[in-house]
Amino acid sequence: MERRKFIQSGAIGVTGLLLGQYAKAEFFSGTKAAPGIGLQLYTLGDLMITDPKGTLQKLAAIGFKEVETAGSQKGNFYGFKPKELAAMIKDAGMTWRSAHVGGAPFTLEQVMKMAKTADDSARIQKMMERYKDMPKPLNLKENYQELADAAAEGGIKYLVCSAIPVNSLDEMKTAVDVFSKSGEACKKVGVQFAYHNHTSEFDEVEGHRPFDYILSNTGKDLVKMELDLAWATKAKQDPVALFKLHPGRFPLWHVKDIDKNTMNPAEVGTGIVDFKRIFDNAKESGMKYFFVEQDGAPQPLQNVTNSYNYLNKLLH
Repeated sequence: MERRKFIQSGAIGVTGLLLGQYAKAEFFSGTKAAPGIGLQLYTLGDLMITDPKGTLQKLAAIGFKEVETAGSQKGNFYGFKPKELAAMIKDAGMTWRSAHVGGAPFTLEQVMKMAKTADDSARIQKMMERYKDMPKPLNLKENYQELADAAAEGGIKYLVCSAIPVNSLDEMKTAVDVFSKSGEACKKVGVQFAYHNHTSEFDEVEGHRPFDYILSNTGKDLVKMELDLAWATKAKQDPVALFKLHPGRFPLWHVKDIDKNTMNPAEVGTGIVDFKRIFDNAKESGMKYFFVEQDGAPQPLQNVTNSYNYLNKLLH
């Protein structure tokens, strides 16, 4: 009898564990298993220029499964053709899910309006200095069809506008026009278009918040959002409240933390963003993939390793 009770209690325990794992998987929208932890390659600085193949292999060794690319001194795809980059990522054991591209050319004045602190200003100026000598990259305002076709060639699911000026009503109207055209172009080639926020989207401009204006004036199926959890939090926005306001419109997230003292990007799990609560509401958001990001990471590979380990423990 004692043996039977032991076996029964053990079976109940294992069943509970399995159900817990299944429930954890099920909170992700439309999936039967949690998506792999992804990385926005912008976090790595110049490593994707100096050693792209080796860097991708190191990321896979850490445990990353998905990647999102960013613009570089060599263009949107680090000097490779989309098919070449997709093959390199696949050979490393990961999947290329999304690509960041510019929405429209920025003037320095337009970029500086995104700064909230002196540290923000310094980071932006450093970024502008880094890219000042690079050839003019393709952008969605002028090259939306070409960029949609490139995304399709690379076999990726999402093309994301990394940033666009939204500091006046006219700029917001331009953004809506660019996003609508980009969404249509992407739809024709089987790619989903999305927009990535910073903090400035939550500032009122001429009676409108750009975040609300853009979502209200674009088709919810044509234009999705990639919510940057850190920038939203820094702007005093509750990501879960945004999910409830626009359910299903956030298939992508940037999983980034904010240091409580400096309000600068930090390793995931070391700052003020409530990741457990946010992930518990992933289904409401429509999240499909998420990408670790840390702007200006001082030790990129070590920083992303620490962020990966935190998330891996949180989610599994």
